[in-house]
Amino acid sequence: MYTYLALGDSYTIGEAVPMHENFPHQAVELLKQQNIDVAAPVIVAKTGWTTDELAMAIREHNIMETFSFVTLLIGVNNQYRGRELDNYKEEFIQLLDQAVGFANDKREHVFVLSIPDWGVTPFADDRNREEIAREIDAYNKAAKEITSHYKCHYLDITESTRHNRNNALFLAEDKLHPSTKEYSVWAAKLAPIIARTLKQASTSAQAVK
Repeated sequence: MYTYLALGDSYTIGEAVPMHENFPHQAVELLKQQNIDVAAPVIVAKTGWTTDELAMAIREHNIMETFSFVTLLIGVNNQYRGRELDNYKEEFIQLLDQAVGFANDKREHVFVLSIPDWGVTPFADDRNREEIAREIDAYNKAAKEITSHYKCHYLDITESTRHNRNNALFLAEDKLHPSTKEYSVWAAKLAPIIARTLKQASTSAQAVK
């Protein structure tokens, strides 16, 4: 049975939706539909966490085991609180390095998801949407470059949040966080990449034998 560690913030825990409807759980269900046996995801995430708060939580959880694959989605609260981009880069690198370790040093088994654009939601009606978009783009550009350097996977989900914008079907009742339907979009993008990676690893292992 494969194992899965999901690291992040509200977008990973699934703020405002039932736990089994967040994107990690939905991705696992999609993998099971392909006869890929995956245990329920281990989730280290909480609404409001920044990169340093996630790092602190990882230390507190004292995770000793490794996992078949790991996802990382973090940074929106750094942007929301006005943190410097260089600070995000430094702490994101440290988190990605840890994620690789949790994936048993298999870089291709780490999947980074881009930061969604909360500026398009009704919650941001009184905010500068263009400024939010620019800052999130800068964060995502940095994360993508770092992820590429590490030879991990990078998945863009930002465009989906911008495309669906303030469509009520894709928003939770708080008008800020994604709904189950939006999470299903992310899971549908993520699961095939994970499936392909796991199958390639299995094929390589069998070839060695």
